[in-house]
Amino acid sequence: MRALVFGVRPEPQPIPESDNPLLTALARTPMRFDGAFPDPDFLLDDWVVLRPRLTGICGSDSKQVFMDWNESTRSPDNPTRGWFSMPQVLGHEVVADVVALGPAAHGVEIGDRVVLDPWLTCAPRGVDPVCPACAAGDLTFCESFAVPPIAPGIHTGTSRDATGGWADLMPAHVSMLHPVPETVSDELAVFADPFAVMLHAITRNPPPPNGRAMVYGAGALGTCAVAILRALHPDVEVVVVARFPAQAALAAKLGATVVGHEPALAVIEAVAAWSGGRILANEGLPMTHPGGVDVVYDTVGKRETFEVGARVLRARGTLVKAGVHGPTYWEDTPLYFKELRFTGSNAFGIETVDGVRRHGIDHYLDLVAAGRVDLTGMLTHTFDLDDWRSAFTALACQDESGAIKVAFDFRTGDSH
Repeated sequence: MRALVFGVRPEPQPIPESDNPLLTALARTPMRFDGAFPDPDFLLDDWVVLRPRLTGICGSDSKQVFMDWNESTRSPDNPTRGWFSMPQVLGHEVVADVVALGPAAHGVEIGDRVVLDPWLTCAPRGVDPVCPACAAGDLTFCESFAVPPIAPGIHTGTSRDATGGWADLMPAHVSMLHPVPETVSDELAVFADPFAVMLHAITRNPPPPNGRAMVYGAGALGTCAVAILRALHPDVEVVVVARFPAQAALAAKLGATVVGHEPALAVIEAVAAWSGGRILANEGLPMTHPGGVDVVYDTVGKRETFEVGARVLRARGTLVKAGVHGPTYWEDTPLYFKELRFTGSNAFGIETVDGVRRHGIDHYLDLVAAGRVDLTGMLTHTFDLDDWRSAFTALACQDESGAIKVAFDFRTGDSH
């Protein structure tokens, strides 16, 4: 089968004459298209084989491909490295058809259209009884991410055995599959993963009634955050910091106030004016006190975004790190001065929405089927797997391409 394999010697590429560091990194990335990669088998008897229809390129995937992680002068010391194994076939935002069943695979049938929950937790690894985190529905805290016989990996695409959706075929455990309602298109189903990520962030850190929320970043995660806030917290005012025109247009369509992403002073001034915050004059970057923003959902996770988010929050407001980036160091005086709550949000699991406790992916599919969430317009580009460099070029040049979410399309073999 065809697959994109990461963690291998790349094919030589000319280094582009460009000041775009992402394009330069793309020419050097250790990923290669393999037209004869071995077909997957059942990793355990209750696994199945899927044929992807659409597979999105997650922000963490693109950072890995672009090697866009570390901006500090110190060497990164990521404590989760022990849960990754190479080489990898990435891709965990997957809509697929079930094409083969393991001898003990029950609950799904060949031909079922499903969305993937990529987490390689106790159940997929055959651990019985499951760990306390899995029993509680906190799948991202599973204690079994390195339990054999499956190679270490926190989710599909990070384990050399559990290959991902950037391939014609991929393995999955029956517990990882969520049936897609007939009324939900592939183009909307493919957003289940990023939507569930932000659903987790917002349900665990909700804005107060009639409050004000700021969404930092207007890519897939930021767009999902706006849709969730509009659907579940319609009384809350939302402002979005958007970098590119296509992102800004979609955020405005979903009902958010939009401000530009730079310079930082302009962002603080715009958000203060929107929220009623009072700017405290400073020779450097000012902060608001009192601030008018109750919660910031940061989908970027860089020094610049933390510094602005902390400065516009009200006293004892909440700054939620939902974006994945490398280590960063920032001026955090507002963190202690305002007694802010700075918390992380890691992917998704079982969430409570409208009093109903279900998997975040199932909540998304239900909300779409009910017409309460519509992310039409977020999937801006699709490419055939063979044309993967064009897919990543669209992401590297979002100001020109207008890309928000880019996906590989396995249904026709054509690029769009």
